[in-house]
Amino acid sequence: MRALVSVSDKSGLVPFVSALKGEGWEIIATGGTRRMLEDAGIATTGISDVTGFPEICDGRVKTLHPKVHGALLARRDVPAHMKALEDNGIGLIDLVCVNLYPFARTIASPGVSMEDAIENIDIGGPSMLRSAAKNWNDVTVVCDPEDYDAVIAEIRSQGNTSRETRLRLSAKAYTHTAEYDCCIATYMRTQAGLNPKLFLEYELKQPLRYGENPHQQAAFYAAAEPGSFSLAGAVQIQGKELSYNNIQDANAALNVVRDFDAPFCVALKHMNPCGAAVGSTIEEAWQAAYEADKVSIYGGIVAVNRELTEAVAEGMKPIFLEIVIAPSFTPGALEILSSKKNLRVLKVDMTKSSAPVQQIVGVNGGVLVQQLDTAVESIDLSQCVTKLKPSESLLSELDFGWKIVKHVKSNAIAVVKDGHTVGVGAGQTNRVGSAKIALEEARAAGFTSGLVLASDGFLPFADTVELAASYGVAAIVQPGGSIRDEESVAKADELGISMIFTGVRHFKH
Repeated sequence: MRALVSVSDKSGLVPFVSALKGEGWEIIATGGTRRMLEDAGIATTGISDVTGFPEICDGRVKTLHPKVHGALLARRDVPAHMKALEDNGIGLIDLVCVNLYPFARTIASPGVSMEDAIENIDIGGPSMLRSAAKNWNDVTVVCDPEDYDAVIAEIRSQGNTSRETRLRLSAKAYTHTAEYDCCIATYMRTQAGLNPKLFLEYELKQPLRYGENPHQQAAFYAAAEPGSFSLAGAVQIQGKELSYNNIQDANAALNVVRDFDAPFCVALKHMNPCGAAVGSTIEEAWQAAYEADKVSIYGGIVAVNRELTEAVAEGMKPIFLEIVIAPSFTPGALEILSSKKNLRVLKVDMTKSSAPVQQIVGVNGGVLVQQLDTAVESIDLSQCVTKLKPSESLLSELDFGWKIVKHVKSNAIAVVKDGHTVGVGAGQTNRVGSAKIALEEARAAGFTSGLVLASDGFLPFADTVELAASYGVAAIVQPGGSIRDEESVAKADELGISMIFTGVRHFKH
């Protein structure tokens, strides 16, 4: 039995090859791989001794030879194939252990030149992987060091790998080369000035019982490097398996949490905040978020941006919640939450990053791609467009309301007071309709003066300003940009309301 070894990632290689040698396999190796194995005391056969041809062009050409690919592609069950090998003095190769030049890592390096990138495009490696993978019925192809132990275990127990293992490894090899080629194609199209193609690479994280409704099939796929504020990288400490709707809602909650630096808590339902608050402590933020809407939080999701403590867990204990999310939990908090066996408790990395996040949404026959709206604008007096200027305390409220309303479905209105939401109007077909819902919520909760209203889009008419005044709104924050902006500003001046124009819109459809 013969194995051909040529790897870029040499982790775990010496024990793997040593084990093959121990089972009586002959090892063929190339270039740097051979030097490493020889230095470790493992005798190998050089690739040039097999092909009868030297490695040339700085190693660019060494395995592209009939004595390599004939040895890999010949079917053992086809007499004509075996005779062709015999006539040409070609010995079989039964296992290929290959992984590829680190192209993705190379182009990710700051200031990398195109020349360096090109030199890290592997040619012989993908060719060997594809040849061995095509002939999986006879040849074992190993491209992932994670598979070394399982391959050795089978060889030791039964003399060779099983047919099922070879098929699985073949599929992994084709996946490896496909991902590699997509990365190269993306880079080269950019260099050539061609229109980009979108190659998506996601790993199945878990099949889901169903989608939004029981008759819809669904699954959750994760990016290779999910990054922070991501459910794909979350640790589920306890609770039932996440559903499709759970994942959507939890993701929306994480996007809200991302925007806040002070201790913050958000309760979320159907991808809309139903209660949100900042506080001097996470306990204070939780209590204010809960009291903002004690009805809607039922069956909802809660996320905090600080370690979740026993006091917060005690407050959550009597409430039916689907998910609780935090960057960490005290042991006491976990003990309290463990009494609610079905409650999903998720630990999520909340490390702040300035790296852009790509957002992909499926539509019939295609996808829409955009950068996630992670922009956070600070509110200041220079943005005031009315005669009456907001006080420092109102500026803080305007800032809070503006951060919240961007996460509410358009048309979106958020009404806030004292650092927490008191009313949320989402997804209505006209803005004044959303305002009525939010303002009625605030009034029903007993808040009738000193309110701040935030709108994700401009106010197209003065009617929203007039309505806001009748419910005790003292200040409004909105993007501005309507052809009737002057009407809204004039109405605010008439009714004694201060108004901020941010110049930035935050639609969320």
